[in-house]
Amino acid sequence: MKKQPILITDAARSQDEQFRSRQLRYVSMMGLRAACLIAGAILISVRPPLLGLWLALCAAGMVLLPWAAVLIANDRPARSKAERAAAAAEQERARPVLTQHSAEQVEYLTIDVEPTDDGERWAPAEPEPDRKPR
Repeated sequence: MKKQPILITDAARSQDEQFRSRQLRYVSMMGLRAACLIAGAILISVRPPLLGLWLALCAAGMVLLPWAAVLIANDRPARSKAERAAAAAEQERARPVLTQHSAEQVEYLTIDVEPTDDGERWAPAEPEPDRKPR
């Protein structure tokens, strides 16, 4: 009798394994959708009792399965506490730190308006009446 190997790590599955399992789930759900379509066509030709109920179930499967398949295929496993902590630490390191300066240290940019060739000065446009000025 062979023993199963002992799992000594809690490492997450690789991206390739996750992608492959999501692909399999998507294809199986879309296969079930195709089976609903084929079952609906067979039911119409056979005309069993409660045909309307069976066709409604097949139609619901054909409409809801693609939506569910896309949601499940795009879902990834939840991150572990260690992954969340590492992401938070990385985000904290990447956050830029703004230095504080006193008012005397800050230089302000002054824009001086020069007269144009025809002697007129540029004037800012009047704010539109329905808009509040900033």
